Amino acid sequence: MNETPTTPAPRTDGEKDMPTDAPTGGAIPSAAGTAGAPDAAPTSSELLSVVASRELAGRRTVFAGIGLPTLAASLAHLTVAPGLEIVYESGVCGAHPSHLPETIADAVLITGAEAVLSMPALFGYVLQGGHIDVGFLGAAQIDRYGNLNSSVIGDWRSPRVRLPGSGGAVEVMANSREVFVVMRRHDPRSFVAELDFCTSPGPDRALAEGIAPRGAGVTRVITDLGILARSGPGEELALVAVHPGVTVEQVRAATGWDLRTAAEVAVIEPPSEAELRLLREDVDPGRVYLR
Repeated sequence: MNETPTTPAPRTDGEKDMPTDAPTGGAIPSAAGTAGAPDAAPTSSELLSVVASRELAGRRTVFAGIGLPTLAASLAHLTVAPGLEIVYESGVCGAHPSHLPETIADAVLITGAEAVLSMPALFGYVLQGGHIDVGFLGAAQIDRYGNLNSSVIGDWRSPRVRLPGSGGAVEVMANSREVFVVMRRHDPRSFVAELDFCTSPGPDRALAEGIAPRGAGVTRVITDLGILARSGPGEELALVAVHPGVTVEQVRAATGWDLRTAAEVAVIEPPSEAELRLLREDVDPGRVYLR
């Protein structure tokens, strides 16, 4: 995956979590100078991981990739979702790694796993069979209905930037009961009124083409400014919560469409000392993804 100075481009299937510029909200510190400090304020990665993990409460299976999705799922397993089963795109189901995997094919995922499946079995029986509660995805662009672009920035025939494409994102979008998107940057270049290209159509767009997907599409978008949510097809994403110090007006100004807001916009509870300790000391003590 490549980036340009103007366009962040995380992997669409959540397999890798790529570097981006500093958060736009201004209230989230950089990881520089804070890594490993037990009493340090949460970094952007820590904040997003904690907030995403809380959203997994009550879920049974999650299709997660390496990076923030793994951090969130691993933390949820230790806190709000002890029975959570993590499924990786490499075919590993129910992994019990001794330490944080660095890739989806890391051998540490296989040792002690409940199952290791072939790609046809994983996608044909597990994902298309409707056995995934939550799929984690990322994107370079997202629109108000949760459609995602991870293919090109600019015109398809002569793009300014070529991105990695779909990977397994189309299958994850179509077959997971719901999809969570974690975006490190919340600005009008990523939250757009119209996608430059639609890589992973949500159910609204798919239904318009006569295709009936299994799931609800994107139901949660977690960013450095807050949380956008919707219940399913027919609804636009709406702002439902902000981080402390972030205003509704700030989020609306950072969004490329006329963003709807909930009747009452909540303020997200900051990461607790216990959540940060688990992330820093148990989940990722080597700071592989916490930066």
